[in-house]
Amino acid sequence: MKKISLKTVLPFIYVSIALFSCEGQSQGKRENRGAAISSEFSNYWFQGKAELTSYNLSQARYGELRDGEAVLIFVTEDFSKSKQVKLDDPFKNSNDAVKVLKTNFTRKFNTGLYPYSMMESVFTPVDRQNYPNSLKLTTSSQEWCGHTFSQLNLDGNKFAFSGKSYFESEGDLETKLDNALLESEIFNLIRLGPDRWPSGELDIIPSGFFLRLSHTDVEVQKANLTIENGGETNTLEIDYSGIERKVAIEFASKFPYEIIGWKETYKSGFGKKAKVMTTTATKKKTILLDYWTRNHVADSTYRTQLELLGN
Repeated sequence: MKKISLKTVLPFIYVSIALFSCEGQSQGKRENRGAAISSEFSNYWFQGKAELTSYNLSQARYGELRDGEAVLIFVTEDFSKSKQVKLDDPFKNSNDAVKVLKTNFTRKFNTGLYPYSMMESVFTPVDRQNYPNSLKLTTSSQEWCGHTFSQLNLDGNKFAFSGKSYFESEGDLETKLDNALLESEIFNLIRLGPDRWPSGELDIIPSGFFLRLSHTDVEVQKANLTIENGGETNTLEIDYSGIERKVAIEFASKFPYEIIGWKETYKSGFGKKAKVMTTTATKKKTILLDYWTRNHVADSTYRTQLELLGN
C-alpha cells in the first residue's frame, strides 16, 4: 500500500478546520458565524510564505507630518496556547498548538534629527470558533530618548497588560483589562474574510502605536465601526466616542483582501501646540516570500522590489 506523506495531506487538514465565530457582543457585531476554510484561503495562507507589503507613510508627530515608510507582514504560524509564543516543534507539541495569522507591522520615520522605529505584532487564531480572541499583542518603540515595550496577553476573559518605559510615569506597569476587540487585530480580521469583519458599537482597545505616541493610558474605549463598500475596495472606519480619534482602513473587496492603505486622525503634539492631524499610508509594493530564509547580502534585491528606503 502506497504511503501518503503528512506534507501531502496537510492542505486538506487545514481546509477542514472550522472557522465559526462566537456570538458577538450585545452592542455591535465582532464577527458572524462563518464557513469552513476554503481551498482558496488554504492555498494562499498555508503555502509557506509571508505576504510583505510596503507603504509610503506620512506620520503625524509633535504637530507636524513626517515622511517615512511602513511595512505589513502577514504570515501563518503555529502558536503555543499555554506560553503564547511561537512553537519550535508544533508536531511534538500538537496539543498546545493553534494556527494563527500573525501581523508584524513596522513604522519608521524621522522627527528632525532623530529617528523613530516602531513595531507591533498581533497573533489571531485562524479557528475563530474555538479561539474567538487574539491571543497576544506586543508593541515596541525605539528612538534617541530611549525605548519602550508593552504587551497584552489573553488571560481567560481578560487581557493582562504589562509595560516597560523610560518615562517615570509609564515604567513597569501591570494591569488587567476587560475582554475587548483590539484595534490592532482588525487588520487580521479583514484578511480572514467578510464573516470576521467587525461592525457596530463595540468595546475596543486602541492600537499600541497610538497609545505610545499620544502617551495615553491603556483602557477599553467605546467606538462605532462601519464598513463602506466602494466597489473594488472597502473601507472599515473606526470612530471613537471617548477619545478624539478616527481610523479608516482601505482594503480590496476580493480575496485575499489586501490592505491598500489607512488614515488615522487624532490630536498630535502636547499642550497648546497640539492639533488634530491625519497620518496616512499608501501602498507601494506587495510580494510573497519566505523572507526568513533570505538573509544573504544578495537578498537585498528584495528590498529594492519593495521600494524600501532605509535600513
